[in-house]
Amino acid sequence: MSSELATLWSGADRVVVLTGAGISTDSGIPDFRGPDGLWTRMPGAEAMFDIAVYMNDPEIRRQAWANRREHGAWTAQPNRGHLALADLERTGHLELLLTQNIDGLHQRAGSHDVLELHGTIWEVACMSCGERWPTAEILARDEADPPCVLCGGVLKSATISFGQALDARVLRAAAESVSDSDLLVAIGTSLQVNPVARMAGMANHLAIINAEPTPYDDFADVIVRDSISDVLDEVRRSLAGPDAAGSWHDPPADWPR
Repeated sequence: MSSELATLWSGADRVVVLTGAGISTDSGIPDFRGPDGLWTRMPGAEAMFDIAVYMNDPEIRRQAWANRREHGAWTAQPNRGHLALADLERTGHLELLLTQNIDGLHQRAGSHDVLELHGTIWEVACMSCGERWPTAEILARDEADPPCVLCGGVLKSATISFGQALDARVLRAAAESVSDSDLLVAIGTSLQVNPVARMAGMANHLAIINAEPTPYDDFADVIVRDSISDVLDEVRRSLAGPDAAGSWHDPPADWPR
C-alpha cells in the first residue's frame, strides 16, 4: 500500500500534510486515546484540557502544571516519520505541513513550512493580558500555579484547549492550502476533532495513514494502516531518492531537558 501512496504522492504537484498524535508515538509521546494515552491512564484528565474548568479550578491548574513538567516533548527526539516529511519538504515534494501536535518535533526534524493548528507547549500565554514567555522560563519559577508577573492573570500553555477557538488566521491559511492542493495526506490523526477534521472533506484528493478507521475513510483515495515511520520513510525513498536523509536539530539552550 505504501507504493500506491507513493504513486499518488508523486503525481501531485501540490501536497499538504496534516499530522496528529500518531506520528509522535514513535518518539515516545503517547496519544491521548490509545492504550498508553493520558486519558486512558488518568481518568478525568480531560478536565485539564477544558478551558472553562482550567480557568475556574485552581486544583485543575495545579494538576495541569504538574503534567506539563512531565510532558514527553521536553526530551523527545524526532523519529523517522518526522525526518521523512522534512526531507520531502526539502526536495520539493511537500508544500505545507499542518499539525495538530504541540510538541515541536516537526521543526526539530528540519521542517520549515509548519502551521501549528493547536498551538505549542513551548510557550506560555497569559489569559488576561496576552503576554507570552518560553515555557522553560515559567517552569523555572517552580510554582504550582504560576500567575502572570505583569497582571496577575492565569497562565496556560499556548495550546488550544477544548472550548477555545483556534487562531482564525492560522485556520484560514490551513483551509486555503488544503483547497488549493492536489493532495492532502492525513497522518496519525483520528480526524474526529473539528474544525481541523473537516479539512479532510475539503481535499481534492485524500490519503490517510492511521492505525484506526476515521470518519473520512470513505472519501480517501488511499488508506494505509502500517507503521507511520515505515510508510513515510518508504515514500521518502521513492520520491526523494535513496540517499536523501533528514536531520534533526538541537533545541535552543534554554529549552527544558
